[in-house]
Amino acid sequence: MIDEKLLEILACPKCKGDIRLEGDRLICDACKLAYPIKDDIPVMLIDEAEKLK
Repeated sequence: MIDEKLLEILACPKCKGDIRLEGDRLICDACKLAYPIKDDIPVMLIDEAEKLK
């Protein structure tokens, strides 16, 4: 699980906007990207993000 304090300081690497936790991924609503969390570590790489509809 991602620590709340870490979640507060993390930002989308593409737009620098806010992200939110949803299940096992971090969501940027502005970019419509979902960043995976693997072994409790956020993978904040644009190339690894899933494009949302």
